[in-house]
Amino acid sequence: MDQSKWLGLAVSTGAVVVALILGGVILFLVGGNPVRTYIFMAKASFGSLGVLSDTLTKATPLILTGLACAIAFRMRLWNIGAEGQFFLGAFGASAVVLTPLLGADTSPWIMLPAMMLAGALAGALWGFIPGYLKARFDVNEIISSLMMNYIAIAWNNFFIFAVWSEGGFQMSPQFPRSAWLPRLTNYSQSAPILQGLTTHMGLIIGLVAAVIIWWIVFRSRWGYEIRLIGDNPRAARYAGINIARNTILVMMLSGALAGLAGMSEISGVVHRLQGSISPGYGFTGIIIAWLAKLNPLIIIPVSILFGALILAGREIQPSGIPTLLQGIILVSLIASDFLLRYKIRFTKRTQEA
Repeated sequence: MDQSKWLGLAVSTGAVVVALILGGVILFLVGGNPVRTYIFMAKASFGSLGVLSDTLTKATPLILTGLACAIAFRMRLWNIGAEGQFFLGAFGASAVVLTPLLGADTSPWIMLPAMMLAGALAGALWGFIPGYLKARFDVNEIISSLMMNYIAIAWNNFFIFAVWSEGGFQMSPQFPRSAWLPRLTNYSQSAPILQGLTTHMGLIIGLVAAVIIWWIVFRSRWGYEIRLIGDNPRAARYAGINIARNTILVMMLSGALAGLAGMSEISGVVHRLQGSISPGYGFTGIIIAWLAKLNPLIIIPVSILFGALILAGREIQPSGIPTLLQGIILVSLIASDFLLRYKIRFTKRTQEA
């Protein structure tokens, strides 16, 4: 690993350490015990096979939304709409079951791939819109993708509260078993140690997606074009690379990954479409992508760390501590980026005669 990669990893690790220290100072000032709190959070997330399984379940959508942000950021497309694309992916996957395009007796081998495809396509469509506006009219993708988050949530709420509402409640009917991603606990008869473990097949989807995105970015011609556009758009344009086309395609791929995250959450965890399916997975994916320095493989352990933070939030009081730490980590990352981009020099000023 060259020096720049080591430096980036060291700075990211330092940002996390600084965030933990600052978080500990805040905990101490409000009367808490930082050491005991952090130990408790670690046990609540990694202390047993059961809670480790829950941590991996929380990390699954984070891997996919982190990948969604990373591939876009690699080309300096600031997709802030992964949250909305997550919700649209959940909607697209739900439409396969609730319309219904496929009946309840459909084989899972057909149902689940259809839900994955529909979720990815819905997310890609939601990524296409800001991508096209950027490529065709140079509309700021930060604003357009961010505003589309609210449209996506409102769109889902219309179907949750009206069209697909179960008895007037704020959720759809439960999906049939054929639309559930398999969990480890499903195989507990042959392996009793798996009893009660909630980790589902969405984790495999996330791991495979990370490997594919890594290959695309670092081993394919398209990945070279993406990196070149991100590093030097003028050189890419001079080399004959179609920046507008790549802008649209990368935003669609980013949206498709976030859409897969939405599909995995409703099919692997809640088994129905409802409003409270995301505690901000799309926004957390932004922090994860930056902390991983846009490396698809590093996104996996970073997502597990943030999955642990989310899970620990259910166990500790005040419950806002994990969110506080996420915010401090983001601020620390932004500040640490200064060290990678600029060199600090001390020069001695001489007085003019």
